[in-house]
Amino acid sequence: MNVTASQVRKILSRKTVQLAILCVLAAGMNVALSVLARDVLRLPLFLDTVFTAAIAFAAGLVPGMIVAVLTMLPPMIYYHTINYFVLCSIAEVALICALKPVPVVIVRYASKEKISASYAAIAAKLVVLYIACALGISVLGGVIDTLTRFLQESHSPWISVIDVFKPALIMNNLPDLAVNILARIPTNMVDRFIVIFGGYAISRLIVKHV
Repeated sequence: MNVTASQVRKILSRKTVQLAILCVLAAGMNVALSVLARDVLRLPLFLDTVFTAAIAFAAGLVPGMIVAVLTMLPPMIYYHTINYFVLCSIAEVALICALKPVPVVIVRYASKEKISASYAAIAAKLVVLYIACALGISVLGGVIDTLTRFLQESHSPWISVIDVFKPALIMNNLPDLAVNILARIPTNMVDRFIVIFGGYAISRLIVKHV
């Protein structure tokens, strides 16, 4: 059956609208999850990029970046300030798109050993991606924190869990940049695990049902 150019445009237009709606919903879910974790459950974790990661896994770089920016818009509008840490979310999206595993395609009559090996390869790539994100975002976040404090710009209206780790590092006479980077690693090693593995699981549901 031949598909006309008009039909192709209609399909692409429908897919674009669906993706746009999905990005807005993902940003809303990020905000809701962040509020739930921080204000309701009192978890000292940053979980406002779980659905950003899911969209990046499922749809790629540009949609992931759009969700990252949309997620940060409400607090920036509310507090009338620029949150430079949106760059961390964008960097995370870039890392996901660069290092994400190829989904398993189960071939009929494939052996259990081959299927198990494929899933093991995905798990291994996710672990590498998780570590890269945890360390990369710690470094980038530390640099942003150091620069904004040096420029005396108020970038956060609340005290972060990261500030809990800083006094012990400051007592060891470490430079501000080192303090700001090292203080982020314990938290990021926990929340990036949730973001990467949770985001990947959600992305498989998105690809399957959307």
